[in-house]
Amino acid sequence: MAASLAFASVQADELPLIDVGVLRHGSPAEIRRVAERIGAAARDIGFFRVCNHGVDPELILSTYRAAEEFFSRPEEQKLRLYIGHSPNHRGYVPFSERGDYADEVHRNYEAFDLGLDLPRDDPDFLAGNLVLGPNVWPEIAGFRTTVSHYYAKVADLGQLICSALELFLGLPKGAITGNMTKPVSQLRLLHYVRPDVTTDHGSVNMGAHTDYECLTLLHTRNEGLQVLAQDNRWIDVPVDHGVYVVNIGDMLEAWTNGILRSTPHRVVNRSRERFSIPYFVAANHDTVIQPFPQLVQDGNCAKYEPFQAGAHLERMLLRDFPYLRRRQRLGAAGGLEAARMSYTNPFETRIQRSTV
Repeated sequence: MAASLAFASVQADELPLIDVGVLRHGSPAEIRRVAERIGAAARDIGFFRVCNHGVDPELILSTYRAAEEFFSRPEEQKLRLYIGHSPNHRGYVPFSERGDYADEVHRNYEAFDLGLDLPRDDPDFLAGNLVLGPNVWPEIAGFRTTVSHYYAKVADLGQLICSALELFLGLPKGAITGNMTKPVSQLRLLHYVRPDVTTDHGSVNMGAHTDYECLTLLHTRNEGLQVLAQDNRWIDVPVDHGVYVVNIGDMLEAWTNGILRSTPHRVVNRSRERFSIPYFVAANHDTVIQPFPQLVQDGNCAKYEPFQAGAHLERMLLRDFPYLRRRQRLGAAGGLEAARMSYTNPFETRIQRSTV
C-alpha cells in the first residue's frame, strides 16, 4: 500500500455540491459532465456533496426516528443485541466499546451496526465469515422495515456514484460495481452525546481516521464532521439536510492507484447530541483490491500491494472493537485472516499533528 500522499486544498465552502439526478435520467453528454465533476472532486479533495439523490426525505426522517427509538431504550434492553454476541459483527455497540484512537477526548457515542441481510443458510455465514450473514433486529415496530428500506435505497445511490466514477476513470462499465454483488457494505446508526464534563467543544468524539471501504454516504443533521485540509487544519463540513456528504475510502484509493484519495476526517463535540447514519459502500469480501491496469500509467508502477477487501475491513474492525480482540485472544475469532496482521492502517499514515 502507498505511503503518505499530499492533500488537495479544501475549504468548507469549496466542497462541491453536485446534482446527481441526471445520472439516472440525463443524456450521455449530461451524464459525462456530472461524472467529470464527481471524479474531479474525488481526485482533488476526496469529499463532495450530492443533491437530488433519490432517497426520500421521509425515509431518511423515519430512519432517524427508528434510531432515536432504539437508543432511547434502557441499556439492559440494548445490550440484549450486543454486537459481541453476534458471530458476524451485527448489533448494538455500547459507549464502552471503543477503538484505539489516541486523539479521542471525551469519546462518547453508541451505535447500531448492520450489513447486507443474508439468510442464515448463506454459505459464507455458515463458513464463519465475520462480516457476512443475517442482521439482528430490535423488537421495535417498523424498525426492520424502515431500516432495511433505507439500506436498499442508499446502496443504490452508492452504486450510482460508483458507476459515474467508472466513467470518469475510463474503466469498463462494471469494473467497480461488478465487484459489489454481495458486498461487505455496512450501515451504522450513530448516536453521539457530548459529555457534561467537557466544556471544550473542539474535543474529539471520533478520532481522525480514513474510511476502510470504497465510498461513504453520510447523512447528518448536526455539525461536527471535519476534514483534514492540505495545510493540516481541520475544516468544518457544512450541514445541509437535503444532501449526502460523500467521501472516498481506502479501497477506491488503492483500486485507482491513488488517483482518488481517502481523506482523513473526524467528529468533534459541536453538539450536545448528534445522530448520523453513514453507509459504507464496499466491494465483495473476496475481491482483490489492486490498481486497475488501465490506471497504472506507462513508465510508472502500481503504488499499492494487492489486498483482499474483506481482510482489510476485518483487520480494521479488529483494531476498532475490543470484543474482537478479546475473541482473538481466546482463539475464537475463526476466519479472521486479518488477525495475523498489524492493526495499523497504512492509509492513515498521512494524519499528522494538526490545528483546529
